[in-house]
Amino acid sequence: MISPSKHPVLHFHISTPLLFIIFFFFSFLNYLKFTNANNIFLNCGTSTNSIRLDGHEWTGDSGTGSKFIASEQSNDTSIVSKSIKLESSIDPVPFRTARIFQSPFTYSFRVRPRQKFLRLYFNPRTYQEFPRSTAFFSVTAGPFTLLSNFSPSLTADSLGLQTLVKEFCLNIEENQVLNITFSPSSTPLGAYAFINAIEIVSMPTNLYYGGSGARRIHGSGLRNRFAVENNTALEMILRLNIGGGSILPANDSGLYRGWLEDSDYFRGSGDRLVNATVRIKYLKTAPYVAPANVYQTARSTNKQKSLSWNMTVDSGFTYLLRLHLCELQPEVTKHGSRKVLISIRYGKTEAEADVITWGAGRGIAVYRDYIVKVPNVGNSGNVDLVISLGNNTKLRNLNSDPILNGLEVFKLNDSEGNLAGPNPGSRTASIPSPLANKPKDRKSAFVIGWATLAAFSLILLSGLTIFCLLRKGKSNAKDKSVSPRGPCRRFTLDELRAATNNFDRELVIGNGGFGRVFKGCIDGETPVAIKALKPTSTQGSNEFEAEIQMLSDLRHPYLVSLIGYCDEGIKIIVYDYMPRGTLRDHLYSTQGPPLSWKQRLEICIGVARGLAYLHAKNPKIIHRDIKPSNILLDKNWVAKVSDFGLSRLGPTSLSRSHVTTGVKGTFGYLDPDYFQTNHLSVKSDVYSFGVVLFEVLCARPAVDLRQDDEQQSLAEWVRQCIKAGKLNRIIDHNLKGEIAPECLKMYASIALKCLNDDRHKRPTMAAVLKRLKHALELQESTDAASDEEIMSSNGMEIVLRPNNNSKVVIHSCPTFWNKTISHKELFRFVSDRTGMKWARPPALCGLKALCCAVPAYGALSFGGRMSNSSDCGLDGTPGRVMDPILLDDDDTFKL
Repeated sequence: MISPSKHPVLHFHISTPLLFIIFFFFSFLNYLKFTNANNIFLNCGTSTNSIRLDGHEWTGDSGTGSKFIASEQSNDTSIVSKSIKLESSIDPVPFRTARIFQSPFTYSFRVRPRQKFLRLYFNPRTYQEFPRSTAFFSVTAGPFTLLSNFSPSLTADSLGLQTLVKEFCLNIEENQVLNITFSPSSTPLGAYAFINAIEIVSMPTNLYYGGSGARRIHGSGLRNRFAVENNTALEMILRLNIGGGSILPANDSGLYRGWLEDSDYFRGSGDRLVNATVRIKYLKTAPYVAPANVYQTARSTNKQKSLSWNMTVDSGFTYLLRLHLCELQPEVTKHGSRKVLISIRYGKTEAEADVITWGAGRGIAVYRDYIVKVPNVGNSGNVDLVISLGNNTKLRNLNSDPILNGLEVFKLNDSEGNLAGPNPGSRTASIPSPLANKPKDRKSAFVIGWATLAAFSLILLSGLTIFCLLRKGKSNAKDKSVSPRGPCRRFTLDELRAATNNFDRELVIGNGGFGRVFKGCIDGETPVAIKALKPTSTQGSNEFEAEIQMLSDLRHPYLVSLIGYCDEGIKIIVYDYMPRGTLRDHLYSTQGPPLSWKQRLEICIGVARGLAYLHAKNPKIIHRDIKPSNILLDKNWVAKVSDFGLSRLGPTSLSRSHVTTGVKGTFGYLDPDYFQTNHLSVKSDVYSFGVVLFEVLCARPAVDLRQDDEQQSLAEWVRQCIKAGKLNRIIDHNLKGEIAPECLKMYASIALKCLNDDRHKRPTMAAVLKRLKHALELQESTDAASDEEIMSSNGMEIVLRPNNNSKVVIHSCPTFWNKTISHKELFRFVSDRTGMKWARPPALCGLKALCCAVPAYGALSFGGRMSNSSDCGLDGTPGRVMDPILLDDDDTFKL
């Protein structure tokens, strides 16, 4: 045996770097320990093993005597669907094949005791004679109900996905067999269950669990700290790589987790993306907690603004939120430099969050867990869970820029072992756990029976009165389902079937999450638009009734007119027919000619008139969903505001400027002040309209995830371009040279003011309308002045637009050049090219734009590019081109 005294260095003085090496070595051993565990990748509906595109091997479940199918059943109790036609974007393994169940079916997995990831893969489509829409089923794993009356098609459609992966966390005890049972629902008729693949991956001990309770979670909204015990099941709701791109399961830290980019969930008022190549050090956490890619990217901002993320969750459950944090900026080194506010809806705030103190330095990965109990909101099912960092008055004197690198959200099972929530758009309560309906004992059942009998006797004693009231109510119930005011007609379903040729798909003129819009004809001659809401529409009964009540009381030339409605089982709204469709149809992805600048201005003025009318009413009406797809155009291109399903009345008291309500609207148009405070005001419409104004100018969507990060949000991108004096570079190329400079400045100025983050600094809609009308006057006066300055000579027209700037682009043949012009140079150029002679050359100093219309210049195309250089010159094909070219000194625009 070696005596410690003979080797004191080894025993007492191990250096700090060596400690790091030892720590990393044991962490790596732990990493190998779980990555080499007995993971299962089961490809359902096939008998062969397959290799996925990421190189991972999947085992078929249909082989003779499959060890994963419970012994009391066989392959014959289910149906195998093979060779499904797949889009090229979908990996055929494991989504090409499926196993279908018409009765309860159980898979049994004999796995080692450990905490596990369970992932269920679904590809919702029609399988053989089984329609896609009738797949409704429940899934249980041991004592836990993972899914109840689950519809993969409804869920995938609501998320805009083609396939689904549902991820759960379970703890498997000694000698426990993991049984996963699929049970078709009792309704609808012909309901069935299916599964494409099952994945079981071992996770490190206590990755998300509290184990024996030694590691506890900081409670958010709880007095005592909270422990996630081993008898808990979790469902992964969201896993985000903040500020970075998506991370595929194969690139995770050995746990096959997928990380999404966060842009679809980010709602902050301002942010700065941080991307560093710094080596991530796992000193306070293990390397498998999250891959280095998560900690190397982040969102940050300044202390005047906040970072916020919004996610939709099921009410009535407890949620675990894990925040991944890592300091990346070299200048942030002192304790307190990252002391920010962390605020979670339904939970308590933490104002002393200090990333540097938690991590003890730059590049050190840490995480923080919070527990949030979301109250039950009744039948509505879903609520918005919001997490925000920064933007707190108590911290403004500190150098506290918030930062977040990653976010994970998990749902914890309830007291009945249930994790299931309702389907999207479904008002039906989830099927409870089988244990939920069992009386605790015979005594409680006896008490319940006597209480029921007593209540029934009481009803009989007052039967006559109740009968009369019910009879009266029943006679009018159908008519009172909606009670619109004003000239609003109630249609029968048969009338609308006749108007649309039984809802012929050839008559569909619009389609969305709410359902389809058909062109119809009522009373034999009147064209109408008929919006039929799908039963699964996110626009539910409340929005349907709100729109009818709102529109039946509103009549204005710039608001779409409501003709009537139908509520016989299916909810239908009938409007005036707008033959030009939506404004969105004419801004991008259109096959028709682009709108002229003057047309766009007049459309914006029309929308402003409609909104100003709504805001002037008493009480004020807040539309809450202004966007190009809700702006319709009649045959004369007159704009009309439509879709009042989210509208609501403003404050009735003169002392209040807002109402407090849940956040609703469309991402990209949401007022950031309303989003953060739930304070809705008419200025929220003003913000949305500001986004629309820039959409009209730039002809691009409010949110475009195909663009680079800094260009995805139109509002933020426009702000940056205007600040840099580069607005000209993002204007719709179809408008180049068509907008008068003073008109553009007026238009951009008012649109920018509408986007002020502080709602109190935004103009009223009446002020916006006034400025837009002034912008139109400036444009018309410039156009009129240009018309007066057209001179003709030898079949050639020169259009002059005076301006103090003397820079001009002059077409040459076959090229063009950009230079400062003099009288003689311009006169020589025009004379040489056209043979024109002037008795007295015009005063040309200060030209802003030059538009030539020459019989021989038909080959020139818009913007000075040559469409056919061989035709250029006096001998070319006769034609004319009007090509105004507007430039500032540095090709910039400044307000």
